[in-house]
Amino acid sequence: MTGYYDFILGLIPLSLIGITAVLSVAGFSITSAVPFAASVPVLLIGHALFVNGPVDDASPQTTESVESPGFEAAD
Repeated sequence: MTGYYDFILGLIPLSLIGITAVLSVAGFSITSAVPFAASVPVLLIGHALFVNGPVDDASPQTTESVESPGFEAAD
């Protein structure tokens, strides 16, 4: 079962190589095509870390509030 992060890990090199190839065929030099193409993997990584960040599957344990026997709420 592939998840979101599996797609991100596959898209990082694919987008870098693919966009670099498209830009170089379009007439950009390799030295300018690589930095332009590298902006897409940076955005993918930023989205994976900050927008759809990894979360811990374990839910925090909740404890019931316990009242101390010596203290009662004032009316």
